Amino acid sequence: MKHHLNTLFVFTQDSYLAKEGEAVAVKIDNQIKLRVPIHNLGGIVCFGLVSASPWLMAMCAEKGVSVTFCSEHGRFLARYSGFTPGNVLLRREQYRWADSPSRSTGIVRSMLIGKIVNSRAVLMRAARESAASDVSGRLNAAAAALAGSLQAVQQAGTVQTLRGIEGDAANVYFSAFPGLIRSDDAAFRFANRTRRPPLDRVNCLLSFLYAMLAHDARTACESCGLDPAVGFLHVDRPGRPGLALDLMEEFRAYLADRLAVSMINLGQVTPTSFVVTESGAVQMTEATRKEVVAVYQRRKQEAIVHPYLGEKTTIGLLVHLQARLLARHIRGDLDTYPPFMWK
Repeated sequence: MKHHLNTLFVFTQDSYLAKEGEAVAVKIDNQIKLRVPIHNLGGIVCFGLVSASPWLMAMCAEKGVSVTFCSEHGRFLARYSGFTPGNVLLRREQYRWADSPSRSTGIVRSMLIGKIVNSRAVLMRAARESAASDVSGRLNAAAAALAGSLQAVQQAGTVQTLRGIEGDAANVYFSAFPGLIRSDDAAFRFANRTRRPPLDRVNCLLSFLYAMLAHDARTACESCGLDPAVGFLHVDRPGRPGLALDLMEEFRAYLADRLAVSMINLGQVTPTSFVVTESGAVQMTEATRKEVVAVYQRRKQEAIVHPYLGEKTTIGLLVHLQARLLARHIRGDLDTYPPFMWK
């Protein structure tokens, strides 16, 4: 259960991670600035010019602590992990299910139900809280359209059909997304979803939060013995963690999108928190990245009752619990995969 609790994010350039007994030591100019016991960590994420000693890497591999390397601006580069102790029988069954159209369809249907239900919940809550009738009207209209998408998902018979429905639902959701943002500043206007690179401040913030959520989802898959590379909704592609991206879908609106909107509406990020490059790409400043990580980590510590299990947990554990429910379904312990649906 501890895998979700602590992820060490290292932003300071030219940092060096070393092994100090059973702890990770962060050194800057040969001086130890931070020491964290290895048993308190589930993962380490390094941004930019951050290096690590071979002895530290070996200890992380032995203790099951993944080390992820990203560019200074958050683009995933590589991930280091040791031997995966996952159940080989579970993974073999996962591969069989991924090759089975009928079984894949059932899992994808459940995941998309969770995604669309949570997207509708975000829109409807914003509609209730909006003081502008025109904004609330657009949000409610989009929520009603997503209700139609839910019906289509339940009737779809193939993964390909479900992918098409998911794409249409995402377009509906993001067309209403500007209604979630209460800032009047033109710098935070949102037209549509853009990535690689993000072309506005809102997309930049969303992409960064999605990257952190993807890291958590990948760790969740590994921790319960599933192969994060073999998904059901996302097709196989070298270097892409398809199953981790599948698990993310239920949490994009609930966790990442709500957090991004909240930071904008509360003034935790401002136009000067971002830098626009000559190519038009938008990047966060180092101070902003640190603040976003801090807010994200605090959000993960908030308590919630899991809607399916009926047990109190933390938001940071949700993706891990969903990975375990998926593993139980693949093993045959559950008839269906119960998606996370925010109430």
